[in-house]
Amino acid sequence: MTAATISTPSAFEDATYKKVAWRIMPLLMICYIVAYLDRVNVGFAKLQMLGDLGFSEAVYGFGAGVFFFGYFIFEVPSNIILHKVGARVWIARIMVTWAVISGACMYISTPTSFYVMRFLLGLAEAGFFPGIILYLTYWFPSARRSRIVSIFMAAIPLAGLIGGPLSGLVMESAAGLGDLKGWQWMFVIEAIPAIILAVVVFFYLDDGIQKAKWLNNEEKVLLAANIVEDQVNKVEHSSFIAVLKDGRLWLGILVYFCIVMGQYGLTFYLPTLIKTAGIKGVLNIGLFTAIPYGAAVISMILFGLRSDKMRERRWHLVIPMYMGVIGLVGSALAGTTNTEVAVAFLTLAAAGVLSATPLFWALPTSFLVGGAAAAGIAAINSVGNLSGFVAPFLIGAIKDATGSSNIGLYVISGVLVIGSFAVLKFPAKLVNR
Repeated sequence: MTAATISTPSAFEDATYKKVAWRIMPLLMICYIVAYLDRVNVGFAKLQMLGDLGFSEAVYGFGAGVFFFGYFIFEVPSNIILHKVGARVWIARIMVTWAVISGACMYISTPTSFYVMRFLLGLAEAGFFPGIILYLTYWFPSARRSRIVSIFMAAIPLAGLIGGPLSGLVMESAAGLGDLKGWQWMFVIEAIPAIILAVVVFFYLDDGIQKAKWLNNEEKVLLAANIVEDQVNKVEHSSFIAVLKDGRLWLGILVYFCIVMGQYGLTFYLPTLIKTAGIKGVLNIGLFTAIPYGAAVISMILFGLRSDKMRERRWHLVIPMYMGVIGLVGSALAGTTNTEVAVAFLTLAAAGVLSATPLFWALPTSFLVGGAAAAGIAAINSVGNLSGFVAPFLIGAIKDATGSSNIGLYVISGVLVIGSFAVLKFPAKLVNR
């Protein structure tokens, strides 16, 4: 689709979507910042926990990744429930459950307890992310979705931007208080915001357009009409079995598996990679992790805005994936010989891999509708996120065997290349909307 064929929205339409975005997006972003921080703060805990508990790199890799088995089991049922009971109640329930389990991670003492707590955390959090992606389809049509999902998912690098220095500060300053280690205090302190936010979600979030009292009738009619129009050329699947028979779903799973492998290979090991680059001290490592995440915030939003403006989805996804490839390979080659170059390549990797994640969701939401969208989005996210187990376990096992993470980074880079070829299998006329 060329720029000449794209209709220009009215000032009223733009103002209405701006109103919706300012109403729901800040809260959703804050919730995801907390969710993501509680999911990946184990990467910072690793800096102290492995020595305190005598865990190997392989034990850490398996424990970090086993989260996604719990995630896989409950994600599709969770999203179907959300579609039936409404986002307000279900998202609040998810947040309370994961907060309790995340805080309880302070009691980890053995590899088994580590595995159990991470599995339960995945089970508890299952449904949050795909639930939000589904929820956004209730409000925003395809033409506006890349930018809005990119804004929402900017919470991932923001979690690193905020959480890196915060985790380092807590672990360094609270160590020994009440006979607890710094990593134990980190788990407790970083779980508290989720409880508070769950209450806010329950009373503030609306389940959909028609229940939003802060919209007038004209605004509701416009928003609802745009959602209906957006679905005109989409065929709703008759059942979840029909969704599973759609080859595009499995192509999406393959692409997302590759992207998420890059994402979690980076985020679970970024503090370790920063340390390997020559940065000393937990607090300093936390501060340096803010650099890649800060760049990723800017990159995600810019790519999302440009993708919607150009109505082009495939190459706007492929380019960030190759940024991730170059960044990961470059950081491995730089190693400990040049700290500045290694951090620069990690910054490029973060900007690329994290930008690819929200851009991906323009692909499956271009053909999934209604209840099928709830199940399909959850299926893609749950199966794709199994790479969140593969990536840290692979890097950990390789590091135990070789003493270096480099081979693991090369493998993850190769997976991203495979995913980039799969992206181009999606017909341009389907996804460029």
